[in-house]
Amino acid sequence: MSDNAGPGQEPGQPGDTQPGQPNQPSQPTQPGPAYPGGETLPRYPSPGGYGQPSYGQPGYGQSGYGQPPYGQPGYGQPPYGQPGYGQPGYGQRPPPYGAPHPGYAAPGYGWAPAPAPGGVPLRPLGVGDILSGAFTLIRRNPAATLGMTAIIQTISAIIGAFISYSELSSLHNVASLPAGATPAQVRHVLGQFATSFLPFVPVQIALAIVFQAVLTGMLTGALGHGLLGDKITIGQAWRIARVPSVIGLSLLLLGIVIAIWLPLAIIVLVLALAHVTVAAVLIGVVGGIALIIVSIWISVRLALAVPALVLEDTGVVTALKRSWELVRGSWWRIFGISLLAAIVVAFIGGVLQFPFNILSSLAGGGSGLTSIFNNTGTTTASVAAPTVLSIVIGSVGSIIAATVTRPISAGVTVLLYTDMRIRKEGLDLALNQASQAQALTGNEFRNVWRPGLPGPAGPPPGSGPTTPY
Repeated sequence: MSDNAGPGQEPGQPGDTQPGQPNQPSQPTQPGPAYPGGETLPRYPSPGGYGQPSYGQPGYGQSGYGQPPYGQPGYGQPPYGQPGYGQPGYGQRPPPYGAPHPGYAAPGYGWAPAPAPGGVPLRPLGVGDILSGAFTLIRRNPAATLGMTAIIQTISAIIGAFISYSELSSLHNVASLPAGATPAQVRHVLGQFATSFLPFVPVQIALAIVFQAVLTGMLTGALGHGLLGDKITIGQAWRIARVPSVIGLSLLLLGIVIAIWLPLAIIVLVLALAHVTVAAVLIGVVGGIALIIVSIWISVRLALAVPALVLEDTGVVTALKRSWELVRGSWWRIFGISLLAAIVVAFIGGVLQFPFNILSSLAGGGSGLTSIFNNTGTTTASVAAPTVLSIVIGSVGSIIAATVTRPISAGVTVLLYTDMRIRKEGLDLALNQASQAQALTGNEFRNVWRPGLPGPAGPPPGSGPTTPY
């Protein structure tokens, strides 16, 4: 069988060449396709011929299988001058080892996780983030939270124990009046009660305000530093607590509450003195319900005043205005989270203090009852006199419960304040930048939280990895 082209074969087919010789284009044998003007192009052999694509090879001006046209990127390849998949652009640093690339996050997420230098993500926070974040901040700096609370609560409990013993003794004397006491005996006992109990009431209120201000201010500063990943000492927390300003804020809030309820109390008292009993009761009940609602609404609007006062280093009135504006439009959210946190705190405190209350009652606490024999041989119930042991046990229980619960309440308040600042003012950017700085001074720390002021500069480019988000 001959290798040359036989009858009916076109040049360029396998029989067109000799073995060992390259496939050369031959002369055209028949006209090719015509152009609109009538010209025809010569037709060359197909396999490997000039102008015609072989099987699986692109022709001139056409892209083959898997090959892009000239000037266009191929499948999965970027255009010239643009970064490819997983590659940084010109002039950009690649992400650090182990960090997600910008635009590509971990499975199941649409973006890279937000930075969390203090264990709390710097982004708008949910309910779970706020509750768990309070425990996280406490756990990361226990000395400036639990330790400081234990010290302050111990001092407060020691002072309060003496006051409680005097108050319970006075109440015991009043409750122990015999049924047939003479008017002289009643006046004597009531006089002792007035001189031994009533003077301690304003002292207790004053001490509660002072210790509350000290503890709240110090916890707020410590938790604010904790969000940036900083651990501060008790002395540093004291220097940023702004105790006098917090006391002034507490007194102003107390004055607002008194101003709300005082008119209703005067009206009810006047109606009662005028013997208009029905009107006094009706106005007292309806007005009381209305004022409870108003008081709750105002207290929620002013709930973020203490963090604004301590962290922003602003005035008392300005802090109230800041809280009023931050809560605007989010009242129900702040109320719901605060109520949930209060329930959690009350439950934890009740569980911790319950065993001590039982032991205090068994040790002869003032709330227990004792049975005594009278002259007729019958038994009667009487209020038990308080004992030193019962007061000590009750104080220890209150110290333990307050040491655990007070930082949680302060942490929830600080995180609510931070969340509203992030949502309304973009504070997360400033906090993330400040978390990369080292050894923030007092002024630098305050500038981070003050609205409209730049925080401290972060590390220079190339000095350390940053997490994109």
